[in-house]
This record gives sequence, structure tokens and C-alpha cells, in this order.
Amino acid sequence: MKTYSAKPGEVKQGWYLIDLEGQHLGRAAAEVASILRGKHRPTYTPHVDTGEFVIAINVDKMVLTGKKLTDKKYIYHTGYVGGVKSATAGKMMATKPEEVFKAAVKGMLPKNSLGRDMLSKLKIYSGSEHPHAAQKPETRSL
Repeated sequence: MKTYSAKPGEVKQGWYLIDLEGQHLGRAAAEVASILRGKHRPTYTPHVDTGEFVIAINVDKMVLTGKKLTDKKYIYHTGYVGGVKSATAGKMMATKPEEVFKAAVKGMLPKNSLGRDMLSKLKIYSGSEHPHAAQKPETRSL
């Protein structure tokens, strides 16, 4: 019997709604990255995007353990000469919690065009409201 390999056109992608209130950043990011890759499906194929769309809500109410709020740093470059900037996780969670979660999930996806396509299927919102009700997302707990 031959091994089944999914084709890009025959994969049906659904929508999941995940509430991150009170969830730990790394554990939630690992679960979301697994759903985006499609590892929860029996038809998972590494070189094909077999994952689902994920709507993450209440990202501003996530939890970071230990001293990560003060010690963890996010470093980025503005594009200008000498434009290296950094911010602590506490400051990022206060101003842009969506970027903290996106960076955590991005680090767990493949570093190629397939990983970028998977990351584009992640929709992140700070509050509990989202504009994707028409897609009828299935609620999933972590």
C-alpha cells in the first residue's frame, strides 16, 4: 500500500476559535503552530499546507511565567542606520500583545515560504470580538 500524500488543491481548511485568556504564552503558541501546520490531521503532509485558520482572541490576557515580563527582550531594526531597538516583554504586552503572540508562533513554524503562508492564516485580536463570525469558527480549548 502506498503512503498517502495530500495535494494542495484537495485540502479543506476550516476555522478554529481559541480563547487565550489565562493561557501560558509558549504552550498556547505551540498548540496554535501545530494547528496551523496541520499536525492534528491524519492526512498531515510536511510539504503541503494542510493546516486550519486560527482566530486567537483575548491575547492581552495571556500569562508569562517567571521573570519573563522584565527579562525577556524583543529586538528589532527600524531599517535606518543605528536603528536597533529593543523592548521588554512587559512593555510589549502592554502596548502590542498581538506581536508577542505572533512572534512566538512564528518561531515554531518552518522558516520558508510555506511557513509564511501558514502564519498568514493566523488572526490575532486583543479583545473578545473578532470580524470572522461569517466563517462559523469551531471553538477549541487548549
